Amino acid sequence: MESKARHFEKIDQNVLWHPFTQMRDYGRIPPLIIEEGKGSYVKDIYGRWYLDGVSSLWVNVHGHRKKEIDQAIVRQIGKIAHSTLLGISNVPAIELAEQLVKIAPRGLAKVFYSDNGSTAVEVALKMAFQFWKQSSKKDPKKRKFIALTNGYHGDTIGSVSVGGIDLFHGIYKPLLFRTFRVESPYCFRCPLRRAYPDCRVECLNLLEKTMKKHHSEVAALILEPMVQGAGGMIVFPKGYLKEARFLCDKYHILMIADEVATGFGRTGKMFACEHEKVSPDLMAISKGISAGYLPLAATLTTEGIYQAFLGEAQELKTFYHGHSYTGNPLACRAALASLELFKKERILEALPSKIQFLNKELKRFYQIPAVGEVRQKGLMVGIELVADRKKKTPFPMEAKVGLKIVLEARKRGAIIRPLGDVMVLMPPLSITKGELKRLTQVVFDSIETVLS
Repeated sequence: MESKARHFEKIDQNVLWHPFTQMRDYGRIPPLIIEEGKGSYVKDIYGRWYLDGVSSLWVNVHGHRKKEIDQAIVRQIGKIAHSTLLGISNVPAIELAEQLVKIAPRGLAKVFYSDNGSTAVEVALKMAFQFWKQSSKKDPKKRKFIALTNGYHGDTIGSVSVGGIDLFHGIYKPLLFRTFRVESPYCFRCPLRRAYPDCRVECLNLLEKTMKKHHSEVAALILEPMVQGAGGMIVFPKGYLKEARFLCDKYHILMIADEVATGFGRTGKMFACEHEKVSPDLMAISKGISAGYLPLAATLTTEGIYQAFLGEAQELKTFYHGHSYTGNPLACRAALASLELFKKERILEALPSKIQFLNKELKRFYQIPAVGEVRQKGLMVGIELVADRKKKTPFPMEAKVGLKIVLEARKRGAIIRPLGDVMVLMPPLSITKGELKRLTQVVFDSIETVLS
């Protein structure tokens, strides 16, 4: 077994180019290669088991090898694996669209499939742009977007254009379209040097100022509702999302909610918008939609936006966008099985006690001097580490603090992945309290060991 494992390690390092990975660092350490999973755990090629502390990058919902989803996919394979959605349809895609509309925020009535979070966002951006060119509210000047700093919406050109993380996006600026950028409500590092809640969410004034000045040329505001994921698990202060929706209505700007990371129970609600009873005009979903089984995404929108694309062929109102695997029957069947599990196992009802338990476990992290702030919304957690807590001084990039903690946690039997010096926890919703306790203990001990 060991010779076979070393063979895989050699091929991996010789042939594979891993995403969001500095391959020089990767080549200096033995690679972790997964070949099996069960529940909240994954097993490597040497037979070692690890707690999956980030849901295999925020996608797994019910645990690995969930019997009901496995069986649903096998049954679907017995019928058909793929059939195009261009001009024809398939049964799982229809059934899933119906279910998504039922559980989505009020007013979202149409479903457009794609295959990942970036493409779901691209669809939303193109729909918003084209809407203003051909709807009854026709205003072709409205072609730009407002986005928040620290926002992340994917890695394709359009989604990068509305992204706000220079570390990821800065090098591509010559390729991108212009976006109006507004400071995000990052309370730990407030751009206005105010303290919540005494600030009364003053950062909303920055958003309104931009809207007031540029609303005549803005098609939509795009944001991640309640939590900016890749920006460092930045949790919005209460009322920010609701007021942003109000401002969009006031200035006749569409709202795009990027629920790719926050959807399907991650924040304690099916969708994060529900926390403040917000209904966006467009909503991008992916990641947890198929419970971590197969690539799938969707962009949901309103009847009003959909109507703007109806016309005779010669009017050229068609939405000319699509993907080869749009509405893939296998992925849609997995998603349907996942939604059935939400009902059958009362997943959302079981979350509050887990969320409360996790919150209690996280409080002790402040015992570690390097912990600047612990942020939590549901089962989404970010532990921001600093060289100096009082000054909020970040560690130098060359210190590779996040990587060292990841490797220490790996030795202790848990897989986590940082965002810079923010240690991220986002386990499957099915995780038990005992597993949560073990995960937090491993992360606590790993941070303490590396930074003591």
